[in-house]
Amino acid sequence: MEVLLENIIIYATVFLICLLAIFFYIKKQKRNSNIVDEKIRIAKEDGLYEPVSLHPVVNEHNCIKTGACIAACPEKDILGIRNGKATIINASRCIGHGACFHACPTEAITLCIGTEKRGVELPHVNKNFETNVHGIFIAGELGGMGLIKNSVEQGKQAAENIVKSLEKGLDATYDLLIVGAGPAGISAALTAKKHNLNAIVLEQDTLGGTVFTFPRSKIVMTSPMDLPLYGKVKLYETSKTELLDLWKTVISKNEILIKENSKVDSITPHNNIFTIKSLSGEEYTSKKVLLAIGRRGTPRKLDIPGENLEKVAYRLLEPEIIKDKNILVVGGGDSAIESALLLAENNKVILSYRSEAFNRIKPMNNIRINEAIENASIDVMFNSNPVSIDKDHIVIVNKNNEKLNIKNDLVFIFAGGELPTQFLQKIGIQITKKFGDAILKH
Repeated sequence: MEVLLENIIIYATVFLICLLAIFFYIKKQKRNSNIVDEKIRIAKEDGLYEPVSLHPVVNEHNCIKTGACIAACPEKDILGIRNGKATIINASRCIGHGACFHACPTEAITLCIGTEKRGVELPHVNKNFETNVHGIFIAGELGGMGLIKNSVEQGKQAAENIVKSLEKGLDATYDLLIVGAGPAGISAALTAKKHNLNAIVLEQDTLGGTVFTFPRSKIVMTSPMDLPLYGKVKLYETSKTELLDLWKTVISKNEILIKENSKVDSITPHNNIFTIKSLSGEEYTSKKVLLAIGRRGTPRKLDIPGENLEKVAYRLLEPEIIKDKNILVVGGGDSAIESALLLAENNKVILSYRSEAFNRIKPMNNIRINEAIENASIDVMFNSNPVSIDKDHIVIVNKNNEKLNIKNDLVFIFAGGELPTQFLQKIGIQITKKFGDAILKH
């Protein structure tokens, strides 16, 4: 009888401990869910809940709340666990790393572009990165993958597919002509070299493409990548200069042919080969063409009087040499904020943004710009628009619809870029608007 009583006490104690464990576990999960709910509420108020472009979509039926997606994401508060399932918190801060997609053990995450309400224009490409024009391929930012690591991977994959599709017996100077010497273009050129293809790269500006236009001190890469003919690049928080130096070394070592300041004007197919002409009058023939140009290759302009003055620029290369100037920075994205912060170290800076709040910037940039607002190192004018630019001043309409005449020496405009629609349509490439379409799915 005593043994039975002891067993009952032991089982009752274990049962009670289990109940307490379950109780505290459920309480902790509820508390964490409430925290995520509050983050979502704030994100909606700040305009960060709706995605801007590439973003993860969670299939709740497949999610088993391992948290692997959250741990893998290099950014902060893109995903969270709510009511036992992964959910989106700040979708507009997602910059398309794809780490959550690869980390999910149950394949519950899909990477999509656009939403049901907000479409994103993209050229039509198939799974091999080939467009509707047979023989012309697209990789990198133009196809929706703007992150350096992903662009490098796409450039490599596109070149591998091109190698497999090359026809024999065609009379052309090059096997492959690559338009754009950014991350995707460089990766594709190295892959082509690996397979002994006769390839050339045409770049309208300078080696690095969009990366070259970043400020010198800008952090351009925060995750490792696999660079063809080089291997793993295990660099974190890599600066623009470090990355460009690495590319120059690899390109020189492998004798990659790149022609800078050579903007492509036309691409014409004939008898299964392509004739490519540049604005400077040079002409090339190639069996295949890979477009590795950026979506922002053509800066979006404000179309206001005085925008053609020499003091107006659309990129910031060396902020450290600009001192004691009255500067206007236009825009509300990461490039505008990072440039304004760099310029504010030695200048008087006004940041003009047409919306009432920043809604698509990285968390660290958000912290830094708010600190700059608090300590008055940058004058941020929300709900404002420049309406004219003169030699020594600018006119801005503020949120009260007042016209302010402000002393000014330099203007930097970061209003995004325009998809090279006319160029693509001239080639014959179809452009479609994506409304939540999957880019990566299992």
